[in-house]
Amino acid sequence: MSKPIYDITPLTMLDYPEHLATIIWFAGCSMRCSYCYNPKIVLAKSGLKSIADLFTFLKKRQGLLDAVVLSGGECTDYHDILNLCIQIQKLGYKIKIDTNGANPQIIQKLIDKNVVDFIALDYKAPEYKFKQITNVNHFNKFSQSLDIIIQSKTCFEVRTTVHNALLNEKDITAIANDLIKRNYTNTYYLQKFVQTKTLQPTPIQKKWLDLNKINTNLKIEIR
Repeated sequence: MSKPIYDITPLTMLDYPEHLATIIWFAGCSMRCSYCYNPKIVLAKSGLKSIADLFTFLKKRQGLLDAVVLSGGECTDYHDILNLCIQIQKLGYKIKIDTNGANPQIIQKLIDKNVVDFIALDYKAPEYKFKQITNVNHFNKFSQSLDIIIQSKTCFEVRTTVHNALLNEKDITAIANDLIKRNYTNTYYLQKFVQTKTLQPTPIQKKWLDLNKINTNLKIEIR
């Protein structure tokens, strides 16, 4: 893919807390979540920007930005993600990746090489509903990634985007308690689905979760 980057968001103060960052949106994704709000990015075979375009941009922003968020799509699907992170790091930027966890071996390499400063891992659904939500049978790969990240010293968070017609209080309880079993001690973030154009038609949400019905001791925060 000559232009693997779908687009670049020049500035964000939300996606990497306490950092002025840019978001790099990689084209393509191995999952097909029905509620995905980036269908054009997920289905794209190529993007608008090349790696050369990216580094031209990053060199101009040195001293103005301090971090790069690699997102998508799925950034770990990019074949040269390790070398990319190394080169970004050489410019003095911190790196955050947003990932669905479908590439545990890649995540392990990024951690081993110490080229990622923060990982945001999307826990799409409990195992019994994972294929239904993502349309792929990747829970085992996701599970490996989750264990790798928890056992590492890398700063990270686990989050779930919740469309209440797809995930309910029982499902969130199952995820939270699975995290506890794996010794996850950070805050578990629930992100409210925002009604917009999605990869597949999704019903309109009529209510939000009843947090009193989520039976877990894990700290949960709503975004």
